[in-house]
Amino acid sequence: MMNIVERAKNLILQPRREWPVIAGESHTVQGLYTQYVMILAAIAPVASFIGYSLVGFGGFGTTVRIPIGAGIAYMVVSYLFSLGSVYVLALIIEALAPTFGGEKDFMQAFKVAAFAPTASWLAGIFSIVPALAILGLLGLWSLYLLFIGLPLLMKTPSEKAVPYTVVVIIVAIVIGVLVATLSALVIPAPARGF
Repeated sequence: MMNIVERAKNLILQPRREWPVIAGESHTVQGLYTQYVMILAAIAPVASFIGYSLVGFGGFGTTVRIPIGAGIAYMVVSYLFSLGSVYVLALIIEALAPTFGGEKDFMQAFKVAAFAPTASWLAGIFSIVPALAILGLLGLWSLYLLFIGLPLLMKTPSEKAVPYTVVVIIVAIVIGVLVATLSALVIPAPARGF
């Protein structure tokens, strides 16, 4: 069984050493979900619930809180969409691999989709205090993790690694925007802003 704390720490602090280790490991989709993805993907939804429904946000002496029921609904929906987006991203990574000279290998693609978002999942903790949520931008380190891991695991030639990574980043952004938008629909209109 993988040590989730060590894996996350190594990915954040020494990704060039950790990705080759990941490339050589044997995993299952179920194992990666239950031992890594389901745990880390829960950080942002739980922190957002605490921050926006219990702590509250606002300024100038006023505090706004999302109603508890809506906060719980948002937490559950955004968590489930996050789990689904990992699988969808893995399918897309695998499907695009031959276009960029890489090997079509679903398990390697799934490892990329499961481990690359580590920084963004960890940065979700800042939502626990809405005033610090901007620090969630530290999660952009996940783009670097993707840049390092994607070509290695999918065996993409170096001259096609950057275009492949850019296309996957665009796809991941689109998936992320869809997840955020659809998840936000469970929050009452005045609190979500649209």
